[in-house]
Amino acid sequence: MTRNGAGSRDGGPVVHGFPHLDTVRAAITALHRRLSPDALDRYAVSVLPVDVAFSDADELHPGTQRIARALVRHLRLPDARMIVGFREMEYAASVELTAGPEYFIELNNRFRTHRRDIGAALAHEVTHVLLHRLGLSFPGTRDNEILTDTVTTYLGAGWLLLDAFREDAVGRQKLGYLTPEEFGYVLAKRALVFDEDPSPWFTSPQGYTAWTRGRDRARRDARRPPLTAAGWTGRHRYALDRRYAHQHPPAGSAGSGGYAFEYGPDGRLRVSFPCPTCHQRIRLPVRGRVRARCGLCRTILECET
Repeated sequence: MTRNGAGSRDGGPVVHGFPHLDTVRAAITALHRRLSPDALDRYAVSVLPVDVAFSDADELHPGTQRIARALVRHLRLPDARMIVGFREMEYAASVELTAGPEYFIELNNRFRTHRRDIGAALAHEVTHVLLHRLGLSFPGTRDNEILTDTVTTYLGAGWLLLDAFREDAVGRQKLGYLTPEEFGYVLAKRALVFDEDPSPWFTSPQGYTAWTRGRDRARRDARRPPLTAAGWTGRHRYALDRRYAHQHPPAGSAGSGGYAFEYGPDGRLRVSFPCPTCHQRIRLPVRGRVRARCGLCRTILECET
């Protein structure tokens, strides 16, 4: 089975914003369900620029293999061997998924001269191998590629894909299926979990800008009711929705901020909302101030239900 990866349309328009955010969040949830919190902690340190940089002293094939090995180590695939070649192709890269331990990756011929982005293209392909081994996939090519981009970034190698985004008067390049801002969003979600600041690693001004926009969007996830960090407007809207749900039993109601009210088997009102870390839905009784712990990612949440 062959996977096209690190999709690229040089010279074409770059989509911006957050059109795939629902799928991205579903991918983060799926990753948390597949890997335990302790297993995720093994990826607490991102791959470092020095480990995936193509130096002036590197020859093409030895340098490419060195970077591939660095990504294999980072993604905890020590028994996998990547054999990398170059050819003319539509996409930036592709990987042949087999039983292993050898996997064949092909990179677009343009990387023979654009060597600074070889690490970015390889990061996506090596993550395909990891997901293949984990048995984690989404139906459909589009959603599966979004899953791959999300996991690459969340596990500490996807900042390379965002740094490969460049857009100026001369031309433009974007690797991957996420928008630049969505890459920034996932990178920020990772940064919040592992207390990591990736901003010093960016060489692309456009990549850095997308990271800050994604970071702003990610921070909003932790400021939505019923979390106590929600702003006055959100808390006021939540109170109105809660009052409506109390006045219309047993149906409950859906709120405007991602939360929803429902009545449990005991007849008491409950609120459900996505965990700001892993996006699994959490259900709590509506009874005022409460501290909750997400059963999936173990995040402690201060709530005002």
